[in-house]
Amino acid sequence: MATPSRSADPPHIVVMGVAGCGKSVVGAQLAARLKLPLVEGDDFHPASNIEKMRHGIPLTDVDRAGWLQHLADELRARPDGVVLTCSALKRSYRETLRGAMQPLHFLHLSLTPHQALERVSSRTDHFYPPSLVASQFEALEDPKGEALVLQVDATEHVDRIVERAVRWLAVTA
Repeated sequence: MATPSRSADPPHIVVMGVAGCGKSVVGAQLAARLKLPLVEGDDFHPASNIEKMRHGIPLTDVDRAGWLQHLADELRARPDGVVLTCSALKRSYRETLRGAMQPLHFLHLSLTPHQALERVSSRTDHFYPPSLVASQFEALEDPKGEALVLQVDATEHVDRIVERAVRWLAVTA
């Protein structure tokens, strides 16, 4: 299937969800498919945030504020479109990002707590510990009903998720 028309404004997409949902994998494939740059939200966490998470301490809104501002700056700096990976767990976090770029699309990769725990437990190359998965679900405010949000089952094959996102963007971007 064709990518969204580039005659309209180029898409700005946040691939969101709890830890272990596949943001990095889906984001990379979606960015490649759309020929857009990928910005990995985890790359913008300050060392203090990474250390807290590595030690099993959930981040607070205060911890996330500067990180979200950096991500908002990244959106503003990329008027030609971007795919950004970011948990974007709370509506207020999504509003911070929306304040930086309009329209902003969110692809929500949805998992159950059990599925997320299984995935995070099997990772060996990431700082995020399984002990924090429950805190992600406690913080998550479902984006259902918000504008320009596509929610998909994160257990679907990545190719299918990307194809659904591309078709959705073709009619919404």
